[in-house]
Amino acid sequence: MHKDVKKILVSEEEIIQRCKELGEEIKKDYEKKNELPLVVGLLKGSVPFLAELVKHLDMDICYEFMDVSSYEGTESIGDVKVNLDLRSSVKGVPVLLVEDIIDTGRTVQEVKRLLKHKGASEVRVVSLLDKPDRRVVDIEADYVGFKVPNEFVIGFGLDYNQKYRNLPYVGVLKDECYQ
Repeated sequence: MHKDVKKILVSEEEIIQRCKELGEEIKKDYEKKNELPLVVGLLKGSVPFLAELVKHLDMDICYEFMDVSSYEGTESIGDVKVNLDLRSSVKGVPVLLVEDIIDTGRTVQEVKRLLKHKGASEVRVVSLLDKPDRRVVDIEADYVGFKVPNEFVIGFGLDYNQKYRNLPYVGVLKDECYQ
């Protein structure tokens, strides 16, 4: 365990197992509709989750990335900025948005709105983590890996000032690291 981690919330093994389950569930849902989604990962946090999840999506998919930001340090600033947009059109295309965590919900809400505005036929959301205690907008993911308590989580893509993303698990950052 990293020296800055107070405790591990979700192990690497649990993440892999949950990605297998999510992959099956997502595949079944899209097969019912006879559709293939464009998988859109939100940079940078979703990358490890997306990489693990797509291994278990047994269907022909394409994926793209968007870079959006809404955080400074440990706080959501409430203003979502698009730093890198999609390169392909989503007009008439179902989108599966991949997120590392739904916290306040602002980022997912705004990105969903943008994708719908661009003409996506639907936008579903899969998030590794859900932190409902911090929600400030009414939004839920269609698929959730794990619900987590209101603690500052890092690892498996989640960061604090761009550090700790490479940890192979989700842990709680020690308070003294950010206070």
